[in-house]
Amino acid sequence: MPPCRYKKAEIDGDERMLRMDDASVIQRVLAGEREAYRLLVKRYQQSVFGLLHHLTRDYQECEDIAQEVFLAAYVHLHAFDARRSSFSTWLCTIARNKCVNALKKHRPLVWAELPEQAGPRLPEAIVGEEELFRQLDAGLAALPPEQKRVFVLAELQGLPHEEIARMEQVPLGTVKSRLSRAKEKLRPFLRHFTEQP
Repeated sequence: MPPCRYKKAEIDGDERMLRMDDASVIQRVLAGEREAYRLLVKRYQQSVFGLLHHLTRDYQECEDIAQEVFLAAYVHLHAFDARRSSFSTWLCTIARNKCVNALKKHRPLVWAELPEQAGPRLPEAIVGEEELFRQLDAGLAALPPEQKRVFVLAELQGLPHEEIARMEQVPLGTVKSRLSRAKEKLRPFLRHFTEQP
């Protein structure tokens, strides 16, 4: 009979853990309950993986970076400040930073994989597109890092400005001004492609 009560108590404890908010789970982890961190991983692994997949488009790369994200979050959990952001925003910021660092190490090719169907594209169009990407890369490289991040997240990844503000931990107006400045600085690089003949 005692083993059944033990299992019942263990199950009740697990159910209580599942209902705990992030702050309570974090407190338990910081108090030495390392196993409690598994709950945070379970809660956020899909959203972290989804974000990474949108940024890299490489499944293996996503898995590797996701492991780095959760390890970094665990190691630096003591630095998390709930007054500055939610745990999910803090975690997504770590994911974004890890992804940016990984992409800096090896830039993906413009055509990482072939399209399913070849279209009737003229060689001039392909050359023009390659030149557009070269100019965009040059323009992005010339931007200050905070403007580049906002431009990539908003224009290339399609994230809402509010989410970017949470990730960057800046006011919404700052995100909008950084995006506006980035677009203004990119115009000279892309002028040839935006002018009408």
